[in-house]
Amino acid sequence: MNTPAPNTTEPEILLFGYGETELGQIVVAETRRGVAALFLGEDRAKLFRDLEQAFPCTRLVLDQAALETTISRAISMIDTPRAAVELPLDLRGSPIEMAVWKALMSIPIGETRTYGQIAKNLPIAATAQEVGAACAANRIAVAVPCHRVVKADGSVAGYRWGVKRKLRLINREGIDL
Repeated sequence: MNTPAPNTTEPEILLFGYGETELGQIVVAETRRGVAALFLGEDRAKLFRDLEQAFPCTRLVLDQAALETTISRAISMIDTPRAAVELPLDLRGSPIEMAVWKALMSIPIGETRTYGQIAKNLPIAATAQEVGAACAANRIAVAVPCHRVVKADGSVAGYRWGVKRKLRLINREGIDL
């Protein structure tokens, strides 16, 4: 009788830590390649649950000390948007998501684009709705600036971390909506 081989593949390790910004709590998760998640919220327990849900096949390891510099940079990126802080990123997504996220990262601080504008300028075919879905799937707040995407009429639409927070992020960058 054949027995299945034991699963020798170890789960990926994701180090994570928490920080406090002017817009609330953050959780930052990092792999060897870079930041894989930056979530905004009010409650550490909920942020952790969201992290578990986003990365179900990983081993999450709380390590504030190892992430001290990354968390500090993330806080600066949120609290001082014009400081031009950069983080190494570990982006994971479908081809459309990756194209959308790359386009979002090219939007300068203090500017917005519509979902339709982004869809039109992607190197692959996508609709405005697919751009919206890619924004909703974004796991790296602010560094992948989906908050800079607005509806065709210029108004603010949904945001994974709350419409009020999206509006505050846009306002901090010098845009009055």
